[in-house]
Amino acid sequence: MTGMTGMPEPVLTPDLAPAHARAPRTVEETGMPFLFLLELLVKVLFQRGQMHLPELAAHLKLSLAVIDPVINFMRQEKLCEVTRRGASGTDADIHYQLSDSGRQRALACLARNAYAGPCPVPLATYNAQAALQSVAGMHVTHEHVQAQFDGMVVNPRVLGQLGAAMNSNRAIFIHGAAGSGKTWLAERLAGLLQGAIALPHAIMVDGEVLPFYDAQQHGAGQEAAGACSLGVPRQPLDMRWVRGLRRPAILTGGELTLDMLDLRFDPVTRLYRAPPHLKANNGLFIIDDLGRQRCSPQELMNRWIVPMDRAVDYLSLHNGHVFAVPFDVLVVFSSNFLPERLSDAAFLRRLGYKIEVPALSVAEYAQVFRAACIAHGVPFNAPAFAFLLQELHARWRVPLLACHPRDLLRQVRDRARYEGGPARLDAAVLEWAWHNYFGAAPRRAANPTPARERRARVDHTLHTEET
Repeated sequence: MTGMTGMPEPVLTPDLAPAHARAPRTVEETGMPFLFLLELLVKVLFQRGQMHLPELAAHLKLSLAVIDPVINFMRQEKLCEVTRRGASGTDADIHYQLSDSGRQRALACLARNAYAGPCPVPLATYNAQAALQSVAGMHVTHEHVQAQFDGMVVNPRVLGQLGAAMNSNRAIFIHGAAGSGKTWLAERLAGLLQGAIALPHAIMVDGEVLPFYDAQQHGAGQEAAGACSLGVPRQPLDMRWVRGLRRPAILTGGELTLDMLDLRFDPVTRLYRAPPHLKANNGLFIIDDLGRQRCSPQELMNRWIVPMDRAVDYLSLHNGHVFAVPFDVLVVFSSNFLPERLSDAAFLRRLGYKIEVPALSVAEYAQVFRAACIAHGVPFNAPAFAFLLQELHARWRVPLLACHPRDLLRQVRDRARYEGGPARLDAAVLEWAWHNYFGAAPRRAANPTPARERRARVDHTLHTEET
């Protein structure tokens, strides 16, 4: 099968998990060319100075059996030299450093690519592992959703839509008014991701190294482990993989540009940077505030049509080589705009779920407000809360959004700190905070709801809650 560019699609159906294979015992088993390992070793010694074999092995995530022939070749070619021997007298305790010719070789290598980290794995090996731990294999149930959002105020209809969407392996579009809680909901979908994954420290693509594992984005995992179960002898695993990782959930916002979605080579550091959606593989990729990026929504949407349709993306090295990578990502778009305002029908049909986050009901708003009172150390006052509903929200027809209690009560707390007394909740301080928050009367103030109608609505709701 071929993609839209005419290139063959990557084969992503391996028979065994590469990350759980035994550690390579020879240069050939690493899948890396001997010359590449030689240059990697030269760069490491240049940057770190004098090292002995166990230190090199720990840094490169390779066994001594793999490193030893490379070091021996370097000694024969006068690229490195022995500086001293340890007390044990074994080869593993010999310390090495680069010779003058070795330093010259290192400078030439660093000028092309400055990567000097753990040994990478081949691209095909990463593709195989990504397929085995695909996010499509997850199964989110009603119980999972209830446990994740336990104690949180979320519209039940929205929860049901989100739970079903997590099983669809299709893109999710969450929209609603600013402050309705869209980003909050999108970020908490990460708690529904199930199963641990393994990621490589780096990937080799056409002779170039792409650093991949990112501790800040991917968290901490298990790097060195053995395999022993049901009488199977313990064997060292390939240390080039970080195991036991949670599925990633990577968030981008208004800073996102089209350039960030491609592989980037920094001419200053001479290192590649993987795009955020590649690092999000086997997990969640959240694009927040869609429509506020520095590129148009149409340009951004067009960038995703092929990956979302074919589960494969195409990236290119700075030398022009184009290669395919799996696009195994649950994409979540979050926007204040309606879907039809941002794209055309061709893209919209690829959005599996279009979920609106509505304003809160009075009962839900009361729950959020009480929780915010506790969080900000402001004692709840029922008459003051009724004033907020009747004379502020209802009068100016401002919808009950999830952000309002937190933002208003922060101002109540700030005023109490300024005045040097305890925080208190009354009509005057709430009206003061309201006008600070909105800056002026809200837009809908021209047609305020009549006072009698406001009081009747709120009294009925509060009476229903008490009952």
